[in-house]
Amino acid sequence: MSAATTRTRTPRAPRTPAPDRLCAEAVDLAREAAEEAAAPGVVGEHTGVVSEGDRVVTHYFEAKEPGYRGWRWAVTVTRASRAKNVTLDETVLLPGPDALMAPEWVPWSERLRPGDLGPGDLLPTEQDDPRLEPGYTGEDAPPPNSALSPELADHLDAEDAEITDRGPTRGAIAAVADELGMGRARVLSRYGLRIAADRWDEAFGPRTPMAQAAPATCQTCAFLIPLAGSLRQSFGLCANELSPADGRVVSLAYGCGGHSEAAVMPTPPRPAEPVLDSMAVDELPLRPPTDSGSTTPPDTTTADLGHS
Repeated sequence: MSAATTRTRTPRAPRTPAPDRLCAEAVDLAREAAEEAAAPGVVGEHTGVVSEGDRVVTHYFEAKEPGYRGWRWAVTVTRASRAKNVTLDETVLLPGPDALMAPEWVPWSERLRPGDLGPGDLLPTEQDDPRLEPGYTGEDAPPPNSALSPELADHLDAEDAEITDRGPTRGAIAAVADELGMGRARVLSRYGLRIAADRWDEAFGPRTPMAQAAPATCQTCAFLIPLAGSLRQSFGLCANELSPADGRVVSLAYGCGGHSEAAVMPTPPRPAEPVLDSMAVDELPLRPPTDSGSTTPPDTTTADLGHS
């Protein structure tokens, strides 16, 4: 086998034919089609011609519509083989390389940001929202983090069945849960607690510039209101009206200048002695001294003044 037959050949890119002469010259036909599709006076200058295939050419015109900066009207014309009449194919408004485009569409649930929810708005949560978990299930099965093993739970269920012939209904469990203050159908999951803690720690945490310059942390501040639950180990509520975190959940490692124990005001530094004393009075003579060399001694000899 020769080297010529074993040589790897690189596939060639498809060749773009040159613009058809008759189609390229049909600028007036393309402009008429663009002006018919657009509003009057919004079709600008002819900006170029692009060959789309054999005897298929697209003419581009500048679009002057308000709000469509960088867009252009594209009019495609063609002609049949051996025909001299150019016909219109399509007219469309297309964005150019530097066109002003609308942002990519995203679902409403991903477009929401803090502060978007207003009075009367409803924000439903999904049934399988990872931030939430059931507050009570009404089932006899132990929870996933229970210390009881499935075997021991089955044994206890068998003993309970001997005592009573009817297990508690779901409605009875809900009534007891409501009486004990556990009437919420769903509560925050570990994932929901973690993302909330990350969000609060980023806004009012120890890495903020305010906390870096604080005299002490919120853990020792009297304005801190502790939270309930597992988050009380790391967060609390600020109750100082002069603090930038008033009414906000703050990290225990956060701090500000409004700390309750920052009562001792630092002594202001003593200013340095002035280099030039502008309050003193300098005594200056009215005439320079005689030995300074700036004056000549007076002539004490009697001058002839011309008197007889």
